[in-house]
Amino acid sequence: MTRWKALPAGLDPAVVQFIGVLRRLKDDSGLTHRRLAARTGYSASSWERYLGGKQLPPSGAVEALAALAGADPVRLLARHEAAVDAWRRSTYPVPPDQGQEREQESGSAEGTTADDGPDRSDPSGSAATAGGRKSVWTRVRSRAPRRRGPTPRLVLTAVVSAAIGATLSGLIVSSGQGKPTTLAVHPVAAHPVALVPSQIPYTCTFVRRDGLWYAGNSNTRTANVVVDNTGPEVAELQCLLERIHISPGGIDGDFGPLTSYAVIQAQKTLHLDVDGQVGPKTWAALRK
Repeated sequence: MTRWKALPAGLDPAVVQFIGVLRRLKDDSGLTHRRLAARTGYSASSWERYLGGKQLPPSGAVEALAALAGADPVRLLARHEAAVDAWRRSTYPVPPDQGQEREQESGSAEGTTADDGPDRSDPSGSAATAGGRKSVWTRVRSRAPRRRGPTPRLVLTAVVSAAIGATLSGLIVSSGQGKPTTLAVHPVAAHPVALVPSQIPYTCTFVRRDGLWYAGNSNTRTANVVVDNTGPEVAELQCLLERIHISPGGIDGDFGPLTSYAVIQAQKTLHLDVDGQVGPKTWAALRK
């Protein structure tokens, strides 16, 4: 097993956990960095950066590693999204998963060599790469795209545009005189804009009361929560899933495909009826 160096200080815990999973999968595959590069299409130096915590891998590399190690690609890609979100929220200087292109290996110094050691993961010698097929992550995201509300910038632009339009409409040219006449214009009142659930900053603040866990977003124990629901009940569900180490892809109050997958995994783990919906039985099991 590889003796891994310590990860850089300051990484978000979600990033640290994700890289730890990648390292375990790489160890399980029995591949050196060069053989891993040859099998995935991403160079050995790129894998050194990914596994060393200097850069997050693109989703294609994650899916290729999952295929080599026999891991569940959907669950691994869900962890990948959580790590990318955490990286972008942090002040760590290296941008994740941007401009990263698949590198072709063609017998260069980063390809396979005679001293790379035995290949224990793929006795057939077939390459498990993500090229030439639509990624699992793309298929999951395309099945049920999340509904997004207007961004604060768009809302601000609309309000300012309305105010400018009202002001300009008060300046007209009087007929026959050719002189501008200024009409009295009442100031446009800026109405408060309600935030959509995906813009509300949900957090998980766990407390235990009467033998049950609560995360501070909702106290419900009976609400029926299903795909495409939004709001604090969904955020509470996502927090409770995180507590049992099943990532819903983030705490955003949006019951999207990642949260749906996490619910199914939780129901399997907790020996419940698997339907992907959250009702009284699932709430009871998650709060214990």
